[in-house]
Amino acid sequence: MKIFFRYQTFRFIWLTKPPGRHFHKDRQLWMPLTLADFEAINRCNRPLPKNFNFAADVLDQWAQKEKTGERPANPALWWVNGKGDEVKWSFRELGSLSRKAANVLTKPCGLQRGDHVAVILPRIPEWWLVNVACIRTGIVFIPGTIQLTAKDILYRLRASKAKCIVASEEVAPAVESIALECPDLKTKLLVSPQSRTGWLSFQELFQSASEEHSCVETGSQEPMTIYFTSGTTGSPKMAQHSQSSLGIGLTLCGRYWLDLKSSDIIWNMSDTGWVKAAIGSVFSSWLCGACVFVHQMAQFDTDIFLDTLTTYPITTLCSPPTVYRMLVRKDLKRYKFKSLRHCLTGGEPLNPEVLEQWRTQTGLELYEGYGQTEVGIICANQKGQEIKPGSMGKGMLPYDVQIIDENGNVLPPGKEGEIALRLKSTRPFCFFSEYVDNPQKTAATIRGDFYVTGDRGVMDSDGYFWFVGRADDVIISSGYRIGPFEVESALIEHPAVVESAVVSSPDQIRREVVKAFVVLAAPFKSYNPEKLTLELQDHVKKSTAPYKYPRKVEFVEELPKTITGKIKRNVLRDQEWRRR
Repeated sequence: MKIFFRYQTFRFIWLTKPPGRHFHKDRQLWMPLTLADFEAINRCNRPLPKNFNFAADVLDQWAQKEKTGERPANPALWWVNGKGDEVKWSFRELGSLSRKAANVLTKPCGLQRGDHVAVILPRIPEWWLVNVACIRTGIVFIPGTIQLTAKDILYRLRASKAKCIVASEEVAPAVESIALECPDLKTKLLVSPQSRTGWLSFQELFQSASEEHSCVETGSQEPMTIYFTSGTTGSPKMAQHSQSSLGIGLTLCGRYWLDLKSSDIIWNMSDTGWVKAAIGSVFSSWLCGACVFVHQMAQFDTDIFLDTLTTYPITTLCSPPTVYRMLVRKDLKRYKFKSLRHCLTGGEPLNPEVLEQWRTQTGLELYEGYGQTEVGIICANQKGQEIKPGSMGKGMLPYDVQIIDENGNVLPPGKEGEIALRLKSTRPFCFFSEYVDNPQKTAATIRGDFYVTGDRGVMDSDGYFWFVGRADDVIISSGYRIGPFEVESALIEHPAVVESAVVSSPDQIRREVVKAFVVLAAPFKSYNPEKLTLELQDHVKKSTAPYKYPRKVEFVEELPKTITGKIKRNVLRDQEWRRR
């Protein structure tokens, strides 16, 4: 997609004056906070400040360090699209441009502090601009993948009561088809080289916007962003994060798992709709002053990926295990990754054989991490620690990670149970604030003195954790979380389907994929099964986000006769994995 901005013009926009630090009123916080301060707060060795804003307290401070020469000449954001277009923004340029974007949101769009805005954009520079602009203004941003269908977008807009949606041309038709059903939606802002009836043009508004903007002095616990996260039953939940939970709470992740310094260039492959993009492509990276590298790459291509690693001075790579499984099938010894020094993975378990093949072919280790949308990174293999193949590593500070039973009792090493985080006198600030409008689900995450992740695992005698599987039915495929209920709901809309049960099924590349067991209506039992499978797959792709479609379909006469869908799925899933 050609972005409407003249990127080369953007590269040379420079501030007419240094970015002003919006000092907090608290006496003890009159001086700017440093990375060491944020680390102490993240370790819980120092109290959380009353006020915090990532744009003012982190990004603008790096901009000031650029001016004084305390930060290397690396850009803050380096974007390419493989078609010759390139953007390099310093922190000072990012500050200037995000102030302009903030003025677009607050003036012509009419948004105010605390309003909700849905942001559905691909990997383009405007995604970063809009996110930072929302932080500057105190507007709560709600990221979403461009794979969302009209039905998905409708649910998100209505559930979040979003007053504005910022979208690219790929999803504009879907938004238009449901906009009238969203009473809270007042403004549609289009990021596209083309104009569209009923939409404001970000290009036009941005070009005329002022660079002068005073950052809102947000509270540390004030809402900043909402992520929709899939569960076993019902629609996705809205996990809300505060200004500090990601803005300060990912400091240790950046320093010790990502192992970032201000001279590093990190390429994180996460989709913009997931919290992993916030972790690796915004907060952890920019807390450390590192450069965020982005390749737009709409469709993953191993050759383009490897050429990019050899062409650009990327020092740090973070990709889901699925990517590494594809890469190790190539002859990697043909490629020279001159700058690459640190490789990370997460989002799904990493096969020990893939780790070994990557190490053998590249001479580099793979450092696996494990986390959740709600609480960030929980366990990780860190530099300087022994890597045990198949393990997620040890618990990450500030968390006390344990394995517990159904009654909240800590289990000894070697015993399988639920992965949980011990709670102290107060809820950790780096936790999500709540599931918005769902106090029951929020309360259900607590069991005695623990926050329960919903994942099952084992801890060995050395303190290493091993993932066993989900305690619920959520399927994790290629790093995507897929709720079986959403797929079953889509399937039942097709006239051929009487009943279905959706489970995970083993897969060599993706580790697990979505499989649907389907009971057919009588008129469809004589249909060609291959054609009907394709028809059902296409139906699901149109009904919900395409990544959720069942890659495997098996037609059965009946499903297990059980009381609940969860037990039914458990029976089928156990059968499926025993076939492996």
